[in-house]
Formats: sequence, structure tokens, C-alpha cells
Amino acid sequence: MRLYAQTPARRSRQLLADLIALFLIVLTVKFALAVRDAILTLAEPGRQAQSAGDSLASHLNDAGDAASKVPLVGDSLKKPLQSAGEAGTSLSDAGQSLQDTVGQLADLTTLALIVLPTVLILLVWLVPRLLWIRRSASTRRLLDSPGGADLLALRALTGPRRPLAALPQPAGGLADGWRRGDPDVVADLSTLMLRRAGLRP
Repeated sequence: MRLYAQTPARRSRQLLADLIALFLIVLTVKFALAVRDAILTLAEPGRQAQSAGDSLASHLNDAGDAASKVPLVGDSLKKPLQSAGEAGTSLSDAGQSLQDTVGQLADLTTLALIVLPTVLILLVWLVPRLLWIRRSASTRRLLDSPGGADLLALRALTGPRRPLAALPQPAGGLADGWRRGDPDVVADLSTLMLRRAGLRP
């Protein structure tokens, strides 16, 4: 199984297609990661809210603990401060929730921006390559089989007419030469089919 053609022109096109596909996939990943970074900046208010909420809750709880030591009214002073501290905790939780949501959005967006274009690139690039690999392998197997050169020559005769014009024309034409089993005609026609497949005789 050949991954690349033997003929220089087709091999060059295949290599160029490989490089373009690789470049596009790398570009897709870089773009997706840049978008992810941009989305993650939306989590900054959540980080600030979480930090402020944690700080507020901590300070109010400390104040409540200190107030509880005041004789007679300590418990009365502590309860409102603890309630306010719980509000700070709620603010912190909301900030964390915002960060989680933004993180999930960034991950899903990044995944979509990588997977969808990459699948499209692979369809445009890989499917034709796999078809070529299959076709070239079957052409080579046909050539190596008994009477394979004759069958390839027949394929050349039934294919596009333009490439046939470049071949030396025997008396009576190529079809007549093939029917007579002219080895030069059969060799020329089968070589034409091999070249069309990107293979050498």
C-alpha cells in the first residue's frame, strides 16, 4: 500500500495537500484556543465576586466572633454579623458559579471550534487520499495479475480520449493494435493508466 504517488507531479500535489491540511488543523486549534482564552476573561467578574465574598464573609465572621465576647449583648451582636457573613458566602458562591459556567462555555466552544473544522478538513483531504490509495493498490494488483497489462490497456482505451492522442499511433489505431495484442501498444496503454494513477510501470 502506497501513501504517496510515484510520479513527481502527483506526489508533489499530495505533499502540498498534506501540508495545507496540517497547517489548517494547527490554525484551527490555535484559533480555538485564542477564543477559549477570550471567553475565559468573562470569568474575571466571577473571580472578583468570589474573592470579595470570601473576604467579606471572613471579616464579618471574625467581627461576629469578636462581638460575641461583649458581655450581655454579644450574642445579639453576633447574629446580624453572621447573617451578613452568609450573604458574603452567597456572593462567593455566585462568583464561583459564574466561573464554572464560563469555563464550561469555553470548553464546549473550544471543542466545537476544533472538532467541526477538523472533520471538514479531514473529509476534504483524507477521503480523496484514501480513495487514491485504494485505486492505486487495485491498479497495481491488476497489473501484477495475469493479463493485467491487457486489462489496463483496455481501461485506457475506454477512458478519456485526450491522453491517448499523446501516444504513438500504430497503423490501424490504438484499438486495433490492442486487439492484435501488439506488445508496444499494450505497454503504452497500460503505462498511461499507471501514470494516471500516479504509479510507475
